[in-house]
Amino acid sequence: MKVGYLGPKATFTDIAVREMFPKEKAVPFSTIPDCFDALMGDEIEMAVVPLENALEGSVNITLDYLVHEVDYPIIGEITCPIRQHFMVHPANSKKWKETGVVYSHSHALAQCHKFLHKELKGTPCEKTTSTAAAAQFVKENPDIKAGAIANELAAKEYGLEIVREDIHDVSYNHTRFIVLSKKPFPFREEKDSFKGYKTTVMITLPSDRAGALHQVLSAFAWRKLNLSKIESRPMKTGLGNYFFIIDVDMKQDDVLIPGVVSELEALDCKVKILGSYPYYQLGMEKCKVR
Repeated sequence: MKVGYLGPKATFTDIAVREMFPKEKAVPFSTIPDCFDALMGDEIEMAVVPLENALEGSVNITLDYLVHEVDYPIIGEITCPIRQHFMVHPANSKKWKETGVVYSHSHALAQCHKFLHKELKGTPCEKTTSTAAAAQFVKENPDIKAGAIANELAAKEYGLEIVREDIHDVSYNHTRFIVLSKKPFPFREEKDSFKGYKTTVMITLPSDRAGALHQVLSAFAWRKLNLSKIESRPMKTGLGNYFFIIDVDMKQDDVLIPGVVSELEALDCKVKILGSYPYYQLGMEKCKVR
């Protein structure tokens, strides 16, 4: 089975794939849309993409593709600790404070704002499609004295030298990755990283009805269903038109969640189950280079 992920090699998504799918063939793609397109075009059987970071929030392009473009269910979730390091080409390691430009993914740059402001104030930052793409670019262009913000695996993969470790602003830095597939995968519940099940629901409210969101939340509340996330996103049909994505901390059953769906549809809401799946949380030791 082929597993597509946001590449190139040594992204944080790659780390999650290596841990969860060690026996499957991993295929890197340059962007998140490329990964989704490959899934829809039958080039791969599963796609693993970032969904949310603890510091920077949701990855909007993933949400938009999940809702508007891709009609495959979420079958799994992986949460991975994120350690951001500053790395340069070995030829420039002794003069790293003279770095002329810093490359990384937009989320990584934002996560390391304090370090950049203090140590490299005024140095321009350039966004890349992933942290590993930044490391790859720095490796291939030693003459421009560039630096990259990426992980330990990227430094090893592209032969860069880490000159400052753990430069992210907040110590608790994690990213959630979702797995989409056309068919089920035999995830193991006995793994230490297994934490339980979630069901993700997309809800569109009826127009011009006062208290509609309150009624939606009440449908979950009186059934004592715990909601771990509620997020709104524009429907792209006009200002003020939104849908909500809600994570329920339980596996889809035959009574409670179908009851919620029926109640919401009776209120003229549109409801779609985006997936009911196991979720895993990797420890720091799982994300170190071995």
